[in-house]
Amino acid sequence: MDEPQTKPNPAITDSDQSLDNYNYELPSGSIAQNPAVPRDSSRLLVVNSPHQHSHHIFRELPQLLQKGDLLVMNNTRVIPARLYGYKTTGAPVEILLLEEIEHNHWLALVKPGKRLKIGVKILFNSKENPTHSNLSATVVATDEATGGRILQFDLPKEQSLIQYLEDYGHIPLPPYITESSAAPAQYQTVYAEQDGSVAAPTAGLHFTEELLQKLAFAGIETAFVTLNVGVGTFRPVETQNVTEHKMHSEWVQVPATTVEKIQQTKERGGRIIAVGTTVVRSLEGAAAAFEGRLQPFCGKTNLFIYPGYQWRVVEGLITNFHLPKSSLLMLVSALIGRERLLNLYQEAIAKDYRFYSFGDAMLILPAANISLFSNL
Repeated sequence: MDEPQTKPNPAITDSDQSLDNYNYELPSGSIAQNPAVPRDSSRLLVVNSPHQHSHHIFRELPQLLQKGDLLVMNNTRVIPARLYGYKTTGAPVEILLLEEIEHNHWLALVKPGKRLKIGVKILFNSKENPTHSNLSATVVATDEATGGRILQFDLPKEQSLIQYLEDYGHIPLPPYITESSAAPAQYQTVYAEQDGSVAAPTAGLHFTEELLQKLAFAGIETAFVTLNVGVGTFRPVETQNVTEHKMHSEWVQVPATTVEKIQQTKERGGRIIAVGTTVVRSLEGAAAAFEGRLQPFCGKTNLFIYPGYQWRVVEGLITNFHLPKSSLLMLVSALIGRERLLNLYQEAIAKDYRFYSFGDAMLILPAANISLFSNL
């Protein structure tokens, strides 16, 4: 079930409501085109308190956290969601799968959209054999919310499109990554397990197996949720008053084992650190579904977090640097304040941090959180 949008909070200021106030200028050279190698050699801006911050390397994370802290991660796996095909007329078509609506029926963004009317058939060629095609789909509906199409893939009932994507699909890097030589595996976290995302939970890209072992040795625990990243995460905010923005729903699973770990961590005085904004939406969305009390949850959330939000579960955050005027920038602003966040971004730009999906990271410690927390 979709969750209601966050209600306007008296703590939000008029300035925080204006879309233009979430803008900043980023030199094109600051957009990372390739990931750091090794992953944990990326830089890490640490927000220590309401007024202090420091600069580190991501591999220093075990020394920056405390024994008994809990890192919650998103174990979703990026599927090869970009497909290239053609109409029966021979005209080329590009498809970006967003989510499976029902068995082998997928919501997708399409190019050129205006020419793909209901009833149009699309043929796809195998990557290994470009002249071979045994995969096709038919446009069966339009989707007003996304401007996309519902595609019915012409497959036997016992088969799933997922089985075909390795042969026909491509990993969909974001449009601002234009000159990358990264291998597909570099756009997956080392702990990715559950197929379903069209974009990586990028804060998790900095972790290596060795770093995870060091964190465990330091007494820092881990737990997992699944949020299949879709259009809701990267859809631009277009309303001038940000409180009027409507998030597209994304599928979330918060298992009982994770809820238990969170409760145990809080009971012993540990801190809950979300690895990425998708984990924030998962945990806070699950809590919102049960009137603020975190419980196991499986379903969809359209929770939109912006300044004035009353945090229920998450206390700290590891996150990358986000696009101007994005819902993700607003989410992080809700944690430490919009003006402070934008000032930190300006310092990061001046110090040549690398931005966006393959870029560097921030660690916002609970001591920097400007909000009060309610108990589980």
